[in-house]
Amino acid sequence: MAGKIPSEFIDEVLARVDIVDVIDHRTPLTRAGKEYKARCPFHDERTPSFTVSQSKQFYHCFGCGAHGSAIRFLMDYAHLEFREAVEELAESVGLQLPTDSAPVAHSDTGLTQLYATVAAAEEYYRQQLRSHEGAEAAIAYLKQRGLSGKIAADFGIGYAPDGWSHLLDALGENDTAQRNLHKTGLVVERDKGGYYDRFRHRVMFPIHDHRGRTVGFGGRILGDGEPKYLNSPETPLFHKGNELYGLHRARGAIREAQQSIVVEGYMDVVALAQHDIRNAVATLGTATTRHHLERLFRLAPETIFCFDGDRAGRDAAWRALEIALPILFDGRQIGFLFLPDGEDPDSLVRTEGTELFRERLRGAVPLPDFLFRTLCRRTDLERLDGRARLVELARPFLSKLPQGVLRDLMFERLADLSGTAPGSLSRRIPVEPDRELSAKTRRTIVSSPRGGRPSPVRLAIILLVQNPHLGKLGIDCAQLRGLELPGIDLLIDVALQLELHPDISTAALVERFRDTDHHAHLEKLAVWEHLPEDNADVVYRDTIDSLRRQLEDQEYQHLLIKSESGPLEPEDRKRLLALLEFRQNPMGSGP
Repeated sequence: MAGKIPSEFIDEVLARVDIVDVIDHRTPLTRAGKEYKARCPFHDERTPSFTVSQSKQFYHCFGCGAHGSAIRFLMDYAHLEFREAVEELAESVGLQLPTDSAPVAHSDTGLTQLYATVAAAEEYYRQQLRSHEGAEAAIAYLKQRGLSGKIAADFGIGYAPDGWSHLLDALGENDTAQRNLHKTGLVVERDKGGYYDRFRHRVMFPIHDHRGRTVGFGGRILGDGEPKYLNSPETPLFHKGNELYGLHRARGAIREAQQSIVVEGYMDVVALAQHDIRNAVATLGTATTRHHLERLFRLAPETIFCFDGDRAGRDAAWRALEIALPILFDGRQIGFLFLPDGEDPDSLVRTEGTELFRERLRGAVPLPDFLFRTLCRRTDLERLDGRARLVELARPFLSKLPQGVLRDLMFERLADLSGTAPGSLSRRIPVEPDRELSAKTRRTIVSSPRGGRPSPVRLAIILLVQNPHLGKLGIDCAQLRGLELPGIDLLIDVALQLELHPDISTAALVERFRDTDHHAHLEKLAVWEHLPEDNADVVYRDTIDSLRRQLEDQEYQHLLIKSESGPLEPEDRKRLLALLEFRQNPMGSGP
């Protein structure tokens, strides 16, 4: 089987062909200002609504919604497979497909070497589980947890030998290899020079990104020792707020079940898979983020959080509820399954079996019920002022809900509980807006034909996709990583592509995301009713500035919450004071 066509070759093809020529040869085009028009070849119409942009190398039909690059046009018009379409375009400009079409990475980023390093470490740990004399304890642990050899192999479980340099000796053959081990968090730098293995005498769970690439590890200590569970640190490949353990394996099962299950540990995911519940994922030592939920909601409309029934579990559920509210659009559902004391999904599914665990899932508490039950326990509904207090308690939560039927129903429930007139509360509690952009940008933004103004993150992506030259402004979007807004990682990825390929076209940029979940979304954004081209750089700078301010607000709020539980570390205290000073004097140079 032929390998994947290198992205660089696709860039070259799309740079040489002209989409106007490609389409005009099959469907005659006429010039209409800066663009070209025709009657759409994909549906019957009398008035031309099919437009082709030569600057973007992209087409769009306002009638049926068809859109894409020259590659997409040939796929849909001539019913070709992707590879066949690329080959036909290549031949038309005198190019031939590479004979060895293996994926080509950007050596200047160094990421290829880092991925290779982590993949080699995964294979090393798996071999140690099979052959190292110290692995008997790991095998005994896995058997004691009821895991079969097949499920352990499916999840790539391995063993890190006890010692300070086993992995370093095996993979750190030269200075470059040792630096790559350090960059990927697999070894730790000594104070006096040199390195030592981070993971020692641990059962190793490889962590994969949504594309199935190994990006880090989680290690469970064997015997006594702390911490019991140890994750890879933040690296260029691994960002724990972005990844979910087991997601790349669970994708198909999540789509089939139309439901995802979020648990707290690797062993919970593996044990559930052992019992044929394969739509479970786990967070990686961090609270659930909006990015996690958006990724899960792209696969299925329902997510069930599975937590311990103790105080810590309910606190975690409440944090997940707060994160979910702003993105709980109609059709999305969230439930909470609270387990008996002393049980986790791993132990419970082994004790009760698959069907009883599925029955528990069907009895999960819906988010609206969990919200109102929790708030009602904080007041006395027998008193008039108690019912008024319920409304005030609910105000900050319901204001986060987006407009829609669910929001209306939640207000009806609140009205019923508080004894107020239906409809009166929703008028008093408006939807909480996103932080505003500058007035100049708000005046410039053109709403989409379907109505509505894009969020700042979406607007920034639209601007980059439709105006790739904005990548030459040198604005560093990577500094926005960690901002808890949907789409932030896609924005960073798009900006990185433009940094690496400053002269790329809209069509070629979108094609670079073909094998990701984002391809169809970027195709739509490429034809969104765009902003005036002569003002795109101003709007883009202003949009990124607004996102930077939101990140500072987020950091400020997190530090405030952290300070409530005890004294801050000196660096955190210094940062909090700097953020506070900047909020009081926003005309300064920034924190």
